[in-house]
Amino acid sequence: MKLFKNQWFNIIIVVIILAMIIPGTRKPIQIFVNKLIAFSPSVTSEEDRTAIADYNWALEKNNKDRLDFSTLEGKVVLVNFWATWCPPCIAEMPSFQLLYEDYGDKIDFLFVSSEDHETVRGFLYRKNYTLPAFRPLSEAPEPLNGKTLPTTFLIDKSGNIVIRKVGAADWNSENVRKTIDELLAEKISVKLAL
Repeated sequence: MKLFKNQWFNIIIVVIILAMIIPGTRKPIQIFVNKLIAFSPSVTSEEDRTAIADYNWALEKNNKDRLDFSTLEGKVVLVNFWATWCPPCIAEMPSFQLLYEDYGDKIDFLFVSSEDHETVRGFLYRKNYTLPAFRPLSEAPEPLNGKTLPTTFLIDKSGNIVIRKVGAADWNSENVRKTIDELLAEKISVKLAL
């Protein structure tokens, strides 16, 4: 009995390692851990914000409709690069769904995955998500870089990246909602070329 009391930490570590090795348990554990460590993303200070170089980007919606990113210029946009096989992406999806339910008619949401439409549609259907999914048809404009999954950008009406978050986050937080409300209330700042 005394041996067990001294080795409890080692036993827990061995159990966790075994759970990670056994097929079918690794991904749920990774999703759970990512949900535990997902916090509200930070807002970039105004002087450190970068602007989108241009809005030249073609996307295809799950229903095969084409979307030109240029049609979203002057709007508040949330762009999320994700994949159905990515545990951190899956971990943050419930918070995105809640945010989308409240803000889907106020801002534009783009959930961008390079996977085929059938895979994405099947995933969204199984999880009862109504998030608008897109596949890129061309390279995303700078500095939108979705090479690390998940990566999310919240863009203001002037094309400035207000939030850039790599990794899982809690997107249904009070901080994100307050930021979106402020962005929706802002007027578009005009960029003057002299």
